[in-house]
Amino acid sequence: MAYYMVQAAYTAEAIAAMVKNPEDRAAVLRPVVERLGGKLEGLWFCFGEYDVVGISQMPDNVSAAAFVFAASQSGRLKAVKTTPLMTGAEAIDAMKKAGGAGYRAPGG
Repeated sequence: MAYYMVQAAYTAEAIAAMVKNPEDRAAVLRPVVERLGGKLEGLWFCFGEYDVVGISQMPDNVSAAAFVFAASQSGRLKAVKTTPLMTGAEAIDAMKKAGGAGYRAPGG
């Protein structure tokens, strides 16, 4: 399965609701990810552009997108960014494959 990082920013209403009634969002999200065939590796709250970062393994891009659509439909997220991740071994394989691709730079 592939790894994905999902960063999300909550709306002011969502933050107000969590302050009023704190809950373990990982416990809420884990079964959603699992129903889509994935595994939630972890969920971290942060501050800055995004409020939360999740790392999950998903079987494919469609399943990863389905999770984002499911979470977004609540209207409580104002921004979501999904980044596919590679392991170090996958990156090395990609570098080796790129070396044999025969790419030529413009003007080169």
